[in-house]
Amino acid sequence: MSPLDLLVAVPLALMIAAVLLGSRGRLLLLAAIPVMAGLTVWLLLLPEGTAHIVGDWNLPLGILLRADGVAQLLVAATSACASIIGLYALREFAPGPSGSETAHGYAFWPLFYLLWGGANAGFLTTDLFNLYVALEMVSLAAVAMAAMGSLRAALQYFVVALVGSLAYLLGVALLFANYATVDITLLAGTARPDLATKVALAVMTAGLLIKAAVFPLHGWLPPAHAAAPAPASALLSAIVVKVGFVILLRLWFEAFPAIVAPAALDVLGWLGALAVLYGSIQAIRQETLKALVAYSTVAQIGYLLLAFPLVVTAAGSDRAWAGMTIHAIAHMLAKAAMFLAAGLMLKAVNGHRLEDLSGLVRVMPLTVAAFGLAAISLMGLPPSAGFIAKFLLLEAALEQGAVFQAAILLVGGLMAAVYLFNPLSRTFAGRDTPVTEAKDTLQTAAPLALGLLAVSLGFAGQAMVDISAGVSQAGPPAAAVGEVP
Repeated sequence: MSPLDLLVAVPLALMIAAVLLGSRGRLLLLAAIPVMAGLTVWLLLLPEGTAHIVGDWNLPLGILLRADGVAQLLVAATSACASIIGLYALREFAPGPSGSETAHGYAFWPLFYLLWGGANAGFLTTDLFNLYVALEMVSLAAVAMAAMGSLRAALQYFVVALVGSLAYLLGVALLFANYATVDITLLAGTARPDLATKVALAVMTAGLLIKAAVFPLHGWLPPAHAAAPAPASALLSAIVVKVGFVILLRLWFEAFPAIVAPAALDVLGWLGALAVLYGSIQAIRQETLKALVAYSTVAQIGYLLLAFPLVVTAAGSDRAWAGMTIHAIAHMLAKAAMFLAAGLMLKAVNGHRLEDLSGLVRVMPLTVAAFGLAAISLMGLPPSAGFIAKFLLLEAALEQGAVFQAAILLVGGLMAAVYLFNPLSRTFAGRDTPVTEAKDTLQTAAPLALGLLAVSLGFAGQAMVDISAGVSQAGPPAAAVGEVP
């Protein structure tokens, strides 16, 4: 088997093992982390654009897995996030004093591996129906994790996600009826600008915008992310919304680049701009920490859509593509760090409001530092990966004369500074020192490691730009039958 197969198969095998092992299933993480890390390194070392067909069936029957730049970077970031979040969850869902496994602890681990495998499948495959399967794997795990915090929020998420899934599946059916294939590499060479194709692209885009929580279809995200346990919130915000975004990317820039009108890309750009502004304003207005971090996700996802019109203009398109890809990675790491840190901070004060954080830095300096490091990347301050991403997007916007996009990038960064400075300043407020329970070393280290990674990756900016350049502009079908060496 190739590493492309194993990156999907191993997490799914671990999911089954976690169900069978019950309370001992949590210990599978100790084997999962080195195995998945090794597979990720193998993936990064593969030649650019390496492809593999599962089961040796030729297209269009075969399922193509491809290691382009987007897949390599996002799979690597997912492995880092999932591994560190998993270590945090080992303590969060540890058996009780009597050794008995809690219901959440038993359910979390199979869902965790299902989400990990589904995300990898979503990043690697180019078959639109199998992308639907990957999307449903991730959504199923995400809804169940959201239910650990609030059944009402989970039901709302389920209904909205179901609408998104049906819209996407309708588009897949229309494309198959029109072209007798749903493989992106084949569609790129045969797509026609007819009504059926345009309708399919429209409904699939609508479904994916729901899945990616893009304004104004974001309503499910804040309550689901704010109510879930910290490890679940971190997974939902860091990984789940990126799957819908990557599929959207492949649809617009791989499968149908010849029929996408610039005006349609401008619409997505406007949606991204509105998401940045609306999400930032709502984050500023929040009085609870997790709701603030959840609305920050709405704003940060907006930058990914804001880049869409910049990618198709000749001047600066390579920088726009790299900035968009790096922003997805930077957000993944920083938001996972922020949700884990927020979980520890709120647990320590036994509250959920910003005012409850007063003086917390005096007893939890490392956790507050992790939150601060994540904030540095989300604000786009140097030397973080978030800075590299936004600098590249800003450079592309200025080179193309896209003043509106440039202004949103600058204003969004300032608004992020406002809403993220608020909770940080509260931790320094007052003179009293809160009384908290002893802190777990592993849980303290997890968000700090993610925050440090989000900042330190800025020093690897050129390497990430080089990898992201190995993109997917609809490679020819002949390339799809090459086996991994």
